[in-house]
Amino acid sequence: MGHPGETQRGTGGAATAGRHGPKGLVVVPTYNEIENIPELVERVLGQPAFLELLIVDDNSPDGTADLVAELKEKDARIHLLRRPGKLGLGSAYVDGFRYGLEQTTADVILQMDADFSHSPDSIPKFLSKISDFDLVLGSRYLHGVTVVNWPLRRLFLSYGANVYTRIITGMPFKDATGGFKCFRREVLEALDLGKIRCDGYSFQIEMTYHAWRQGFRIREIPIIFADRRVGISKMNNKIILEAIFAVWRLALSNLLRGRPAERPPQPLGQDRPEAG
Repeated sequence: MGHPGETQRGTGGAATAGRHGPKGLVVVPTYNEIENIPELVERVLGQPAFLELLIVDDNSPDGTADLVAELKEKDARIHLLRRPGKLGLGSAYVDGFRYGLEQTTADVILQMDADFSHSPDSIPKFLSKISDFDLVLGSRYLHGVTVVNWPLRRLFLSYGANVYTRIITGMPFKDATGGFKCFRREVLEALDLGKIRCDGYSFQIEMTYHAWRQGFRIREIPIIFADRRVGISKMNNKIILEAIFAVWRLALSNLLRGRPAERPPQPLGQDRPEAG
């Protein structure tokens, strides 16, 4: 079963020579990110790893998807999923995850922003940790605050949201609202993606919460988070309000249920049949 969109399978040929580790798919939602795409593609696929890149575009008026389509004709590691309109960050990731599970044989699926607030150079750190854990979270607050060029108001909002999330849900993570993550394939296969309801901050919380509730092994690693270089932030009051109430919904849904024991370690990168 496939997803609507554009894809071209392949290994990238000589481009993967000398690379090592698990096979990864990097999922990046976009809306009006045409200025960032050329460098993003170059830096993600230039990492010393077996990586492919999926751009999930919400019909960007600036032609982001058309540029990706041109680039993908030259490199089989680039995938494009076009969506009919601006449907939201959470659903973009869910569609991207489904695409990765159905259309690729990736061992791990990473998610990151298109605006370089998440550095592609950090990808190898995620891949080195995912061999020992099921989900790796990029944390802005693990060792103090590692955020660059944010106004104080937004920093206080983000930091406070994470304190609030820890108190209400019981999750022990310093940064549950961050969007730079690496999932083992098995985690996304185990989660019911059709029941993910949130967007924005709360989408990030919901995905991590369900993985944590199922006993998956989760580890935070420190990242440097820089404010976007070009374009406009997608943050708005609706996203903030959704996050405030979503953590209560998640916590109350498991109020009388104990959390299962952490799952035992499992080998990464089992042989799988080719997707098709």
